[in-house]
Amino acid sequence: MTRAQFAASAGRVAGGDGLELYHRMRLIRRFEDEVHQLLLKGHVHGTTHLYSGQEAASVGVCSALEPGDRVAATYRGHGAALAMGVAPEALMAELLGRSTGVCAGRAGSMNVVDLAHGLIGCFGIIGGSIAAATGHALANQVRRTGEVAVAFFGDGATNQAYFHECLNLASIRRLPLVLACENNLYAEFTPLEDATAGTIAARPAALGITTEIVDGNDVWTVQEAARRALAIARAEGPVFLELRTYRFVGHSRSDPALYRKPGELDEWRKRDPLLIARRRLEEEHGVSTAALDDVDVVVEQELEQLIAAALAAPWPDPSAPVSEFAGAAR
Repeated sequence: MTRAQFAASAGRVAGGDGLELYHRMRLIRRFEDEVHQLLLKGHVHGTTHLYSGQEAASVGVCSALEPGDRVAATYRGHGAALAMGVAPEALMAELLGRSTGVCAGRAGSMNVVDLAHGLIGCFGIIGGSIAAATGHALANQVRRTGEVAVAFFGDGATNQAYFHECLNLASIRRLPLVLACENNLYAEFTPLEDATAGTIAARPAALGITTEIVDGNDVWTVQEAARRALAIARAEGPVFLELRTYRFVGHSRSDPALYRKPGELDEWRKRDPLLIARRRLEEEHGVSTAALDDVDVVVEQELEQLIAAALAAPWPDPSAPVSEFAGAAR
């Protein structure tokens, strides 16, 4: 992939282009690696919640969206933002608090908004994305737009009041809503089985919501499930996807993830979304190893340039009004 091709792919991923699906996942992984290094060097202030290991979930779902569909994400939202086509250089500048950021440096890591790319927000409140997407779906229904709202959230959010209230409303109103639960087996530091009674998928099913459990580490499996879900959501009402995945890093900057079971991380690394994508592209789609390596090289070049640009960008003017925030204007 040439730099020109990379630039041309800056928008939302093309659903049928397997190489581009890999490219977007690789970009997210390396973007998060660099964010972590910048945080350790003191360039990223506050905390961060990295998305490493879960790339296939957001890329698979977002690649199936149609123009006008919208996404609400979590505090672990860098992956969803990049999957929606948010410019990586603007996102990096935002995390560094610079005026060239997607929200002019005001949102930081957890609260990014880019309406032009369909990202109605990343939400630091657990379950906040569910409420935001449900509200947007209700507005779409009232206006009869034919558009769908998607909420990304973790397994821990399924124990929040937001989750149960919104699922009840969505089912009663038959809202055009897709609920994408990224079940990475841990609610922050707590194993799923220690915090959640029964099974997650049984909860929406009990309310009459179409439910599917999906391998969240295979981007094509996620994409196909998302296409089914979006079609049902447009025609009939809400759909719940439980995307089973795993984060390769701790919950946040101060978490060494010592609570993991022995050998658990090693087993999940064998199902790394990037490894699965590379293998399927080579074996099923005839893509050469060299072509995949070229994608990796282009991503490295782009990251080097955008990090340098973000670090050199000016700090925001504290007196600038909210109307001038980049996220509100784009």
